[in-house]
Amino acid sequence: MDLRQMEVVVAVAEEGGFSAAARRLHVVQSAVSGTVRALERELGAALFHRTTHRVSLTPAGQAFLPAARAALRAAEEARAAVDLARGELRGEITIGVMQGLYGGLPGALADFHREHPNVVVRLRQAPAEDIPRALRDGTVDLAVAALDAPLPRGLATRLLSREEMVLVTAPETDLLPPEGPVSLAETARLPLVDFSPGWAVRQAVDRAFRAAALERNVTFEVNDLLAAGDLVRHGLGVCIMPPSLAARLPELPVRPFAARAPTWTLRVIHPRGEPLPAVAALLRRIGQR
Repeated sequence: MDLRQMEVVVAVAEEGGFSAAARRLHVVQSAVSGTVRALERELGAALFHRTTHRVSLTPAGQAFLPAARAALRAAEEARAAVDLARGELRGEITIGVMQGLYGGLPGALADFHREHPNVVVRLRQAPAEDIPRALRDGTVDLAVAALDAPLPRGLATRLLSREEMVLVTAPETDLLPPEGPVSLAETARLPLVDFSPGWAVRQAVDRAFRAAALERNVTFEVNDLLAAGDLVRHGLGVCIMPPSLAARLPELPVRPFAARAPTWTLRVIHPRGEPLPAVAALLRRIGQR
């Protein structure tokens, strides 16, 4: 058994199929299938259930996967230790991000890349509720996400920012008084452009309306900031979002809430313990933004 075999099994499990794993590893599908079959013969157990439509882990595969990830991480740590001794940072970092990318992250990544050009950084987008599991599984090294719920054991977090959300409206609208703060009750009576349930913005807005015992009228449900902006711009509804996201739509006015504004709490999250040198350097850079 070698690290390459483990890497192939992890790729098939994470991508959900042999073709997708082959694309990720930049090899032909037959090479992936052959590697898995050879390892299964060596182990004396099937690692995957194979059907015409999907590939899933067997009980043996479920037991093998975390051990394989741990072995790959140990090998990565060994390489990183040698690189650090030579005064270099190399390797790969995978960052879990939400659909709405944290405004300071691109700048932090640009600074990091200039300082450490030999480190490859990948972004993996996922709903905020899926990010803790990705961190525990080791499929991402750190994450930047808006999470208010208690984190599972084994994860560390640091606050990046906390914002009270605002109401974004069309430049000219007769849906609201011309100026001043608005209430959640007023907003609940308006046509609302809302984000999909997996969005952290949606989760925060849902919590705020539940706490106020209000039902709101979701007229449009989108999973893209620009689509939300287009609908609001044409007077089809209003949208609740953090000021940092609203700043990306500078032509649209924003109104504060008079009370009980939904809050947006952004954190950087990573597994507890000593991170790899490249991950530690990136965490420091994100903290400076």
